[in-house]
Formats: sequence, structure tokens, C-alpha cells
Amino acid sequence: MNISEKIAQGLLSVKAVFFRPDEPFTWASGIKSPVYCDNRLILTAPELRGVVEQAIADTVKAEYPDCEVLMGTSTAGIPHAAIAAHLLDMPMGYVRSGNKDHGRQNRIEGRLEPGAKVVVIEDLISTAGSAIEVVEALREAGAEVLGIVSVFTYGMKKGLDRLEAANVKNVSLTNFDTVAAVAAETGYIRPEDVARLIAFRNNPSDESWITK
Repeated sequence: MNISEKIAQGLLSVKAVFFRPDEPFTWASGIKSPVYCDNRLILTAPELRGVVEQAIADTVKAEYPDCEVLMGTSTAGIPHAAIAAHLLDMPMGYVRSGNKDHGRQNRIEGRLEPGAKVVVIEDLISTAGSAIEVVEALREAGAEVLGIVSVFTYGMKKGLDRLEAANVKNVSLTNFDTVAAVAAETGYIRPEDVARLIAFRNNPSDESWITK
């Protein structure tokens, strides 16, 4: 079992990724979804947390060897950035979703020198909008953003297209396809449900997968 499959199994075991194809969840947008993702549950599962944080640190070293600073996305990416930075003995900070309305009105918290080589730590990539906003804020502050390390990605076309357009590299520890495959192999879902899940991922606005 490779690290992507091991993390996928862990996410399923703590229900950080929860599949329910026969009783879909409803997103705020109204879209019906067969999956619910809450990676914050990683933090309350020490064994899985250790695997995930070490994998983030290893990925930063392997994919972005010139990295000087980790920056977490607010709020879910902050603890992952903090723990991985500790493992790497590296500075970290985080980027708010907007400027504070008091004090120094910072959006970027932590020391960030102009030209610093930064890797963004994100828990989840779906349409990639929030992650790209963080990258753009860091670039505007003078940082050189090497890319993103995320725990999980849906691999949605919209997200992939946005990352490419913004010239942002993302490396995820595991992904929707791997988690679905592991779920089927372990009896968490029926093997025939995998195609339904992939159909949702490929086009979330098309609900034909619900009737299959």
C-alpha cells in the first residue's frame, strides 16, 4: 500500500471523507453530493495525524526543495502548516481570508520577507478558488510561491483549470479517485458505486449519477 492509499484508508476510517451515494448531501450551492469531506477530523486522530503531517513534510522536501517558509490557508490549513513546519524546522505563517479589521489589519500573519520561497499548505482542493486567492495574496506581498501541498483533492476540472491558469502547482497527498477505489476494496461502498462517484466528480452539476 502506497502513502496515497494509506492516507485514503485513514480518511475513510475517521470519516474525514464520508461517502453516501444513496443518500446524497446537499451543498450550500444546492448541488447534490455523494461525498462529504471534513479533514479537520485528522487532527483528532493522532495516528493518522502523524502519517499526514509527515507526508506533508516529505512532500515539501521532495517537490519543493528550495522552500523557505510554509504558509497555511485559513483556517483548515493552519494546523497542518504548523506541524509540518515543526517537523521541517522551518518558519510558518498563515493567510487570512481577508484583512483584519483591527490592529495592523494584516492579511498575512507571520514574518514574510520579500522574495521568500513559499509553499502553501491546504487541507482540501475542490474548485481551488480559495487556494488561488491565498497564492495571489502572497505574490502581491512579494513572495515567490513555489506551489501548494494539499491533503486531498477532488480533481475537479474547474479546479485543475484554475490552477493551470494561475500557474500554480499543486501536489495532493491523496485524491478522490484513490479514496473511492480504497472504499470499494474495503467494502465501505459497493464496487458499482465507484463509477457513480467519478461521474459526480467529473460533472457535479449533472445529477444523473443519483438514479444509477
